Amino acid sequence: MVKDALGRKWQLETIQVDYNLPERFDLHYIGNDNEKHRPVMIHRAPFGSLERFIAILLENTAGDFPLWLSPDQFIILPISEKYVDYSKKVSQFLENHDISGQIDDRNEKTGKKIRDAELNKIPFMLVVGENEEKDGTISVRRRGEGDLGVMNLEDFVSYFKKEAAI
Repeated sequence: MVKDALGRKWQLETIQVDYNLPERFDLHYIGNDNEKHRPVMIHRAPFGSLERFIAILLENTAGDFPLWLSPDQFIILPISEKYVDYSKKVSQFLENHDISGQIDDRNEKTGKKIRDAELNKIPFMLVVGENEEKDGTISVRRRGEGDLGVMNLEDFVSYFKKEAAI
């Protein structure tokens, strides 16, 4: 039994005896008596159903996954449309290092993009503008912690890998 965020108990694992499917698929075997016999099928699922497991994981984490499990580990926030091309280069560099994320190229103020990324529980917000493009850097924010400062891409990858280590 596993308890969810509200303290309710859930059974995840199951072992079931199935008499229906062997008949449905007309399964049989030849026994020691040289006669046909209908087998009994046993189903085993250590987590019951994947959907139930994922539901409990989502509920217990409130969607705030550990960094290594987060579907979007970063979001790049260009301060204007002029920096979308640089954002694409940064994104490609990070994806080449197995760090997944996206670019928020909406025509919104940076503060709104940051608030949206926080609400969407994206671990890292990478703000890029004129200085970052010129220096080949990113301005890094961590969800719940705020501004971590300016980093070059290699330093961010090292920092990220250390933070994501299980």
